[in-house]
Amino acid sequence: MLDLLGVDFPSDAQQKDGGVKMSQICVNDLTFYYEGSYDNIFEHVSFRIDTDWKLGLIGRNGRGKTTLLKLLEGIYEYRGTITSAVTFEYFPFSVENQGKMTIDIVEEVDPLYELWRICRELSLMDTDAEVLYRPFETLSNGEQTKVLLAVLFAKENAFLLIDEPTNHLDLDTREIVMAYLKKKKGFLLVSHDRYFLDGCVDHILAINKEGIEICQGNFTVWQENKERKDAYEADEQERLKKEIGKLTKAAGRTAGWSDQIEKSKVGNGPVDRGYIGHQAARMMKRALVIEQRAQKAVEEKKKLLKNLEKAEELKLFPLRHHRETVIRAENLELFYGEKKVTGPLNFEVKNGEQVILRGKNGCGKSSMLKRILGEAISYRGKLEVASGLKISYVSQDAEQLCGMIDEFAIKEGVDPTLLKALLRKLDFSRVQFEKPIEFYSGGQKKKVLLAKSLCEQAHLYIWDEPLNFIDLFSRIQIEELIQTYRPTMLLVEHDRFFGEKIGARYVEIQCTQD
Repeated sequence: MLDLLGVDFPSDAQQKDGGVKMSQICVNDLTFYYEGSYDNIFEHVSFRIDTDWKLGLIGRNGRGKTTLLKLLEGIYEYRGTITSAVTFEYFPFSVENQGKMTIDIVEEVDPLYELWRICRELSLMDTDAEVLYRPFETLSNGEQTKVLLAVLFAKENAFLLIDEPTNHLDLDTREIVMAYLKKKKGFLLVSHDRYFLDGCVDHILAINKEGIEICQGNFTVWQENKERKDAYEADEQERLKKEIGKLTKAAGRTAGWSDQIEKSKVGNGPVDRGYIGHQAARMMKRALVIEQRAQKAVEEKKKLLKNLEKAEELKLFPLRHHRETVIRAENLELFYGEKKVTGPLNFEVKNGEQVILRGKNGCGKSSMLKRILGEAISYRGKLEVASGLKISYVSQDAEQLCGMIDEFAIKEGVDPTLLKALLRKLDFSRVQFEKPIEFYSGGQKKKVLLAKSLCEQAHLYIWDEPLNFIDLFSRIQIEELIQTYRPTMLLVEHDRFFGEKIGARYVEIQCTQD
């Protein structure tokens, strides 16, 4: 426990809020593309946000969420203007030498830091300030996240750009960080965790297919508004389609009548050709008006449903093992060398079940999956894996992926055409297949691993934090897939909403100090 008796904590009246004084961040006519890229990431984008908002930044993978944060931070050159009276701070910042004491890293980030401010921020996240006097590399993912957030929020006149802080955080730590951010203001948060967003933001900035939209409220408010707008536009489009059809037919009929009247001038004996010509001109004018109305309806129809996000249905054909129970653990304990990290643990996975391993960071969840996969991790107790069990595995880490998508498919033993068809349903454009995988975003790389798994017929699907970096709409697709096909699954996943939607059974893993 850190002794804080020597630290002078100001009174509440003396303490500054830690937020930023309200002003505006103005983005005007922003255009940006990566050198050698096939298309613009942003094209003539303009918007304004207040610096005391708690903003959630959402959008499908590859739409430029992290890029936008980097542009605000001033990392990339761009066309257009970005003006603001605040400084931007990016989370997570890179820690080069993780063997250093954490307090030394704090000083490198902010040489003018005040210890009482850092300690106050850590206290708000239920974290003892003694973590500052441990090597950074010994801190858990949750402790590292809390320290980095504390040091940034302790800065004055800073607007925080927070990029996916929940990745690799357990459920308890997510709750703590969510409650902490709810008390703050002046940040732009990228997250795909719906529960987390609802708990800490008051505005949504959505990167749509066509431009950027800002909505007051949390994610649920934005989603309800979008669903209403999409439904209205779908009805309006259907109405316009019918109207265009009727007008097109009417214009054709009127033009036909005009031609017939004009022809009646000839070969019908004595007629009033002036009257007939006048009637024909009226009919032609009427046909022109109808055509103009039809064209106007076509133009109105083009404006609709530009930002409709189609979550196409995914398919999976899981195998069913002849044994009802495919995994059984009894009094199972895992060891790193001589140190016990997990156990004793008892659980089963039966055909058609979705089981999520839940526990604090570092309690051995991923190690448990790897032991089931056959890796040489020491254990005591009983672990039964059904014979002949075909397993499809999705790793936590997708950063190592490289090469072209066809090469990856062949290496992994899956059909390249099927893999690309699944990726198309997960919102990949065809142009993505012309790029090396190393140029994909983090979410797109993770989708490659998920699509590869969906190409495989297996008795058991083992997915380790599959939703890290995955956008909201693709999460919905995966939820619906699991609800429809009910594959046998063993997962590590911290998205509370996802677990509830698929009806998963949780198995708690307790950390041990033995």
